[in-house]
Amino acid sequence: MEPFEEEVRSRGFRVVAGLDEAGRGPLAGPVVAAAVVLRPDGPLRGIDDSKKLSAARREEIFGLLSAKAGALGVGIVEAREIDRLNILKASLKAMELAVENLAVMPDFLLIDGIHSLNLPLAQRAIPKGDRRCFSIAAASIVAKVTRDRLMMAYHEKYPEYNFARHKGYGTKEHLEAIRRYGCCPIHRQSFKSIYQPSLL
Repeated sequence: MEPFEEEVRSRGFRVVAGLDEAGRGPLAGPVVAAAVVLRPDGPLRGIDDSKKLSAARREEIFGLLSAKAGALGVGIVEAREIDRLNILKASLKAMELAVENLAVMPDFLLIDGIHSLNLPLAQRAIPKGDRRCFSIAAASIVAKVTRDRLMMAYHEKYPEYNFARHKGYGTKEHLEAIRRYGCCPIHRQSFKSIYQPSLL
């Protein structure tokens, strides 16, 4: 990890939030973003890109972040809004909502990726930020755990799709369930060309 937060604080900014999202690629369910403000006395041990961690380890670190981070905020954009906006705009909207839901307003944002947010705050986009920046990696964990929990809840409502296993991603099992049962209300209609290639 690189000392992005220290560099930003050295320039006079006091509250630095890292942002990341989970769920851009799935065929069903929301895109979820998180904003995390880590305390300046040092990042929590074990923080890493959520994709490198087991589900159990993500849950463990999520609990630590909930208890010890300076602030956490989450933004959720559901499938219908994704269809209306497109997935990129929906992801950015989720990040903006996550910032707005922080208990403490940041004065600098570190954002995973290459896009800036439509917010009146100083910010920096960091490609592959979830691998390079502690607060972005922390946000990736919060976003992933939050989204996985939502998909587990959707599994209870629509068990025939087995969202508990694949979380809405386009696995062979999920595609077969779509062919067998059709779409449910949380499927992204704008992604139909992916899961129904005959529409191309």
